[in-house]
Amino acid sequence: MEQTSRSTSATASELTVSEIVVNFQGLRAIDRVSLRLARGEVLGLIGPNGAGKTTLVNVLTGFQEVDEGEVRLGGADMRGWKPHERSRRGLVRTFQSVLPFAGLTALENVEAGAMAQGIGRKAARAEAREVLAALGLADKAERRVDTLPFGEERRVGIARAIAMKPQFLLMDEPGAGLNDAECDELKTVIQRIKGEINCGVLLIEHRMSLVFGLSDRIQVLQQGATIAIGTPDQIRSDPKVRAAYLGDEAI
Repeated sequence: MEQTSRSTSATASELTVSEIVVNFQGLRAIDRVSLRLARGEVLGLIGPNGAGKTTLVNVLTGFQEVDEGEVRLGGADMRGWKPHERSRRGLVRTFQSVLPFAGLTALENVEAGAMAQGIGRKAARAEAREVLAALGLADKAERRVDTLPFGEERRVGIARAIAMKPQFLLMDEPGAGLNDAECDELKTVIQRIKGEINCGVLLIEHRMSLVFGLSDRIQVLQQGATIAIGTPDQIRSDPKVRAAYLGDEAI
C-alpha cells in the first residue's frame, strides 16, 4: 500500500479543527470543539449517541458548514472546499453503511476509488489489484461485491477509500456488524493503514476493544462538547468519561 500523492497541493502533516460551532435550528450540535489529527496517528472519537461525532466528520468532509471556528488541512483553510475537492487533497471518509456499488465486482469498486483521484482506467485497475492484495482480497477481485460476506464487503469499502490515496482517513463505525474474527482483521487493516501509508486515522467506533486497541489518543464528546482528550490509559481511568459513557465496562 505505497502512498504517493497526486494532489497539486503540498502534503498536509496535520488536520485541525479550532473552536467550531454548529447549530441546527437553534440546537447547538457542536459546542466549540477543537481537534488535531497528525499523519501516522489514530485518534479515537467516542461518546454517546447524539454526542456530535458524525456531525464533526460531516464538518471535516464538507457535508456540513460551521457557524463559527476553523477547519484546516495543513495550514489551508478548507472553507468553501467541496467534498470532492477535500477528497482529492487527501481527506477521505468511510461511512457507517458500506455503500458499495452493488452491481460491480470488488475490483471495479476499488478501481472507481482510484479513478476518483484523476488517473486513467489502466493505472487505476493496477492500483486496485495492489490494494485488494494488500488487504487479503486478491481472490475476491472478480466477485460481485454484493455476493461477499459482510466483513469482506466492508473491507472492499475500506480498500476503495485507500485507493483514493488518503492522507487522513475518517472511519465512521467500521466495526459495525462485524463478528470478533472480522474485527481482528479490521484491526490489522487499520494498523497497516497507519503504518504503511503514514495515514492519519480518525476512528469513530462503539466497539471499545477496537478504539482502545488502536488509538494513540482518544477524544470524548458529550452533548456536542469535548469532555476529555488523552491516551487510552488516561481515558480509561477518567471519572467523567466513565460517568458519561464507559460506565463499569472493563477495557
